[in-house]
Amino acid sequence: MARRLNFLTPGVFAGAIVVGGLLFAALVLGLWLTRPSPTPKGPATAVVKIIPAPSSTPLVPTSPPIPTPTPTTPITIPPVSGVIQVGNYVQVTGTGGDGLRVRAEPGLQGKMVFLAIEAEVLRVDDGPREIDGYTWWHLVAPYDEKLQGWAVANFLVAIQNP
Repeated sequence: MARRLNFLTPGVFAGAIVVGGLLFAALVLGLWLTRPSPTPKGPATAVVKIIPAPSSTPLVPTSPPIPTPTPTTPITIPPVSGVIQVGNYVQVTGTGGDGLRVRAEPGLQGKMVFLAIEAEVLRVDDGPREIDGYTWWHLVAPYDEKLQGWAVANFLVAIQNP
């Protein structure tokens, strides 16, 4: 008589149940991952977040400033009469390129306010005053009224009004 093989042993049965359970779990997981997403009911609501604008916009220069070229030779304007007087214009000359110290008060002890460059033109506003052995004139820069002070006449020459 032929021998009959019995494949349904307890180990094979338990293995079949485990493999079947894993296949079922994979099927359920696959169906769950591929399901269509639920569609919202009704119209969608947009969320708007308002960001306050800055109170002022800073000005940004579009190009760097172009420097003004310095003249290489002094511009000399001939004097009218060679006499310095209030209301006329004078030109700084004879400083050897060092410039003329313009002071807050007449005299060598006065605080220096600014340095007038060689060939600079200034307006005579007051004077003359004789102090420390020099004749002093009160000068004002015609391009900036804040630049004013006293300077010695030794480095000034009267010019025709520009």
